[in-house]
Amino acid sequence: MPTSRSYGDACTIARALDVVGERWALLVVRELLLGPQRFSDVRRALPGASSNLVTDRLRELTGHGVVTRRKLPPPAASTVYELTEWGRELEPVVLALGAWGSRLSLPPSAHLGTTSTLLFLRGFARPRSAACFHVELDSRVWTVRAEPGRLTVEPGEPAAPDATIRTDPPTLNALLEVPSDLDAAIADGRMRIEGDRKAVRRLLRETLSA
Repeated sequence: MPTSRSYGDACTIARALDVVGERWALLVVRELLLGPQRFSDVRRALPGASSNLVTDRLRELTGHGVVTRRKLPPPAASTVYELTEWGRELEPVVLALGAWGSRLSLPPSAHLGTTSTLLFLRGFARPRSAACFHVELDSRVWTVRAEPGRLTVEPGEPAAPDATIRTDPPTLNALLEVPSDLDAAIADGRMRIEGDRKAVRRLLRETLSA
């Protein structure tokens, strides 16, 4: 059930936690940082949370004005959730928590999701040339667009990508750390690339060098 619990504390930190401090709330926000998502997308990205719990968090965040719900026009006609302008102001907070948490040990059998991997890529890539990538992770398609000094990620398929990458989040994450393993990942089928393989190598290498 949705919660209306409050710390009852006038401190602005406590008031912020009244809105986003419930379990899974900030992870729901994390999943929306890269753009609108369907309920099924958010639910799949949080395997440790039940459908009812995700529904409650989305309802609470919508009620507080952090998230908004809308229906896409035909032919999609899907209902999606996205961050409001106020909700997007949480992005540096969430990313700072991620940087702080990077010093903590990894839990055993920890799940690594698509959004976490793409946020890492977006945050640490420093491309030197322009390129566009169709990236398919766990059956979802993303547009990754590089330009000198900047990389953007958004859901959906690009019109004319330089390369198509199909893999899973753990493999992509591992290659961002050790780009020299790319050939081995292609050989054993963990990653498939169509198009400009050199552009993919540059993307991986320039993330490492950041």
